[in-house]
Order: sequence, then C-alpha cells, then structure tokens
Amino acid sequence: MSHRISLFDWRSNDNIQKADSIGEDLILIENPKIEIVEDSPFKVDVTCAVVCTKGFLKGAINLKEYTAAAPALIVVLPHQILELYKVSQDFEGFYIIMSDRFIDSLTALNIKEKYLLRNSVKNQPWTRLNREETEKMKNYFNSIQQIIRKKKNHYRVELTQLLTQAIFYEIEYLCYREPNSEKKTKQVVLIDEFMDLVEHNYQTHHDSQYYADKLSLTPKYLSKIIKDNTGKSAAEWINDYILLDAKAYLKSTNLDIQEISNILNFPTQSHFGKYFKNHVRMSPKEYRNNRKDRP
Repeated sequence: MSHRISLFDWRSNDNIQKADSIGEDLILIENPKIEIVEDSPFKVDVTCAVVCTKGFLKGAINLKEYTAAAPALIVVLPHQILELYKVSQDFEGFYIIMSDRFIDSLTALNIKEKYLLRNSVKNQPWTRLNREETEKMKNYFNSIQQIIRKKKNHYRVELTQLLTQAIFYEIEYLCYREPNSEKKTKQVVLIDEFMDLVEHNYQTHHDSQYYADKLSLTPKYLSKIIKDNTGKSAAEWINDYILLDAKAYLKSTNLDIQEISNILNFPTQSHFGKYFKNHVRMSPKEYRNNRKDRP
C-alpha cells in the first residue's frame, strides 16, 4: 500500500507538466497551481523551498502561522504539517523540492548541515528577501533548471548536486541571519520548552501530567502559565497537535483509520473516533470524505 503524502498538490498533472526534475529527488516548478482546501492540513514528505516573487501566501507550519508577502522565502521540512489558508490571486513564485535521499547526498560529507537547516527554520519557517537575494535565488533556480534539461550531459546529476548544495547553504544563511537577540524571560523559555516537548511527544503522551513532570511543575501551574501567555491551556495545545496530525493523516495519506489510531497512540479505534468526533463534530471517516474549498 502506498502512503504517499502530497505537498501543495505538486504531483497534480498541471504541476508535473511544468516541472523540471531528476526523478522525484529534485523537482523545480515555476508558478505552480496551488489548490486551497478548507481545513485540510497535510504532512510533508520532502524538503521544499518556496520563493514568493509576487503576491502572498498565508498559512501555518506545525501550528506556527505565517503570512509571507513577496519577496519572501518559505521552507517546509519533512514530517512537518502544512496548512494553507489563502493564496493571493496574483501569486507568482517557484518551488525547489528535494527528497530526503537527495538531501542526504548533499550532506554526506557533513551531516550537521542537514540539522543546521532544520534548526534555522524550526521557529521561523519564512523570511523576507530583498531584491538582490531574490535575484540570487532565481539565478540558482535557472542554472539548475538549465542543467536538468541537458539530458545528454553525463555529469547532469553531479552538477545539479553541486548547485543545489550552494542553494542549500544560501537558504540556511537567509533563515539564520537574523537571530533573536532579545533576552527571553523565564516564562518565555518555559513556554518554548513546553511547545518543543509537545511537538516531539504528542503522539505518545496525551496528558499534560507528562509535560508538567518533564518541566518539574504541577499540571495546574503549567496550564496557568501556558494559558496566561498563549491564550490556550496546556491540554488545548496538546489536543491541537493531536487533531492537526490526525487531520493531516486523514486528508493526505491513504492510511486506514485503525492505522492512524495506532500512530497517535489511542487504545482502540473506537477511542480515537470518539475523541475526534468530540472535537471536530464529525467522525474521522466523515472528515476524510468531506471537501470544501475555501472561498
């Protein structure tokens, strides 16, 4: 059974016809067709750099909302959950899509590079670009595109790897160049630690007691700090992550509901169904079959 996960519906016929690619390891697409479907988060199975040259994109990556107005760079990483709320009618831009296998071939000599990029975009998945930076990204894109099209070149793959490694470094620099120099308060540090714990453990730990224990706090005090600073309680944040993941699996994979229930660590499919319906007001099956385009 295929568990393929889609990104921006880039595997649609319209986008594939526009694409320059080396298999499914490296794909370049100019001005892709982006379909916005209401309440349809989806998991990402590739690394994707989106350069917005006109208009804007609005959405969220792992519940971190963004509005990226041109010129801007957005980076989405494997296993992140992407939501698209709105794309301007005049949107223009280009994608550089890389499989994990391709990324590994770029970082084989220095595995730290892969994690530098991940750390750089974790809290800030998008960044503004100036005219010079936008032009540089476009030049990289065009150079790789030209090489991909020269199918008789025996060094086609090697040349694309070298150029893509260069753009990889450029993206890492652009995402990391503006570190937050403000000194964080203890409460902000605590919230960051809580959110990081939830992001990495929500599939296996659904109770706020686990997170309170990890942070050496009582569940009541933890929830108060989180609620006072974010507007949501600790339990609400945990539920948000669980539900977002459940929705992404239901909408962007063909995993059956029992498999999704197992991944999210529910004791039975029935427990998962009741939990989902209590929060979403429809069963997992109804949600999977429901499809509404955003106005």
